Amino acid sequence: MKESLSIQQARKLVLLSQRLPPRKQSGRAIEATLSAIEHLGYIQIDTISVVQRAHHHTLWNRNPRYKASQLDQLLSDKQVFEYWSHAAAYLPFRDYRFSLPRKYALASGELSHWYKRDEQMLKWVLKRIATEGPLMAKDFEHTGTRIGAWKTKPAKRALQYLFMQGDLMIPYRVNFQKVYDLTERVLPEGTDITLPAPEEYARFLITRYLRANGLGQSAEIAYLLKGTKPLIDMTLKDMVSSGELLQIHVGDRLYYALPNSLELLSKPLARSKLKILSPFDNLVIQRKRLKALFDFDYLIECYVPEAKRQYGYFCLPILWDGKLVARMDCSTERSKSLLHIHHLVLEPIVLKVEELFLALRKELESFLQFNRCKKLRLHRTSPTKFKPDLQILINDLTI
Repeated sequence: MKESLSIQQARKLVLLSQRLPPRKQSGRAIEATLSAIEHLGYIQIDTISVVQRAHHHTLWNRNPRYKASQLDQLLSDKQVFEYWSHAAAYLPFRDYRFSLPRKYALASGELSHWYKRDEQMLKWVLKRIATEGPLMAKDFEHTGTRIGAWKTKPAKRALQYLFMQGDLMIPYRVNFQKVYDLTERVLPEGTDITLPAPEEYARFLITRYLRANGLGQSAEIAYLLKGTKPLIDMTLKDMVSSGELLQIHVGDRLYYALPNSLELLSKPLARSKLKILSPFDNLVIQRKRLKALFDFDYLIECYVPEAKRQYGYFCLPILWDGKLVARMDCSTERSKSLLHIHHLVLEPIVLKVEELFLALRKELESFLQFNRCKKLRLHRTSPTKFKPDLQILINDLTI
């Protein structure tokens, strides 16, 4: 069955599926955090900390009552675990068995790892952890040459290899440094460890993606999941034939959706609420999709040489009125409890600038608290003519 949606309807469906902006929540805050992880399917982990790290930022945007301690508690309670989605991520433990296809493929050599396999080093590292208990990379001494672009020591490469193929897990971190232990010592009792059949795995990837994103294409569902696209293509056809999926046209692009997802279009979207997003937020992580659906051409420029940056080192996309309307390069100066807005850039589509700034001021108050800052400094806007108006609005903004 084929349907069609306008671009405005498609955006609404995507945002409601992503739970952005968040709706009023009941129950315990930590339960809302777990619900967000289970619904989205993954939360990407990132090391950059110029503002709160991406995993905390993404969860805070779905749960305004979020605290970093909640993620630690969910790890301790074995409700979530670290592994790989399209990148390093926190995943819900209820989906654990669907991490096994990648692990088995790496262990068998079907998928290649980043590093050359060193059997002797793998055995030595595994034996030490089995004997001594949880260890960190720094617990393995190395005085020789470090190898590769990242100058990684052999034991650290072995730890990562054993982690990726499923022999080790990360039960917790210390100062954001990974601690490794044997998988059998980390898994909750009764965890299902049966390997999904290929079709079951493909169905899981499809339904998880579409539940969290509303609409999806084959390449989006298979994003950075090497070797999965042919199986996903075949399973999508089967699911359309059986009526389990809809095909939906948005302009000249064809997407897939779960039939009941269209019911979301009858629900209101909190258009007046503004959200400052992480560059690694689930909504924005696939840049081609973002351009196609939201006409937002986004590139995170922390990986771009400074001289070539157009917007700034760490620009955060801004969502308002159902659209991506701006990007804000900012950082925290923690010693002074100060949040710097180095550059706020408005998209050409913004017509109601005063309304946008009022919504931004309101969200900045929460954003300051989230980043443990008390003061705010605005350096630059584009267009430059808007800086005085915004400066007046935020002059009294202190926590």
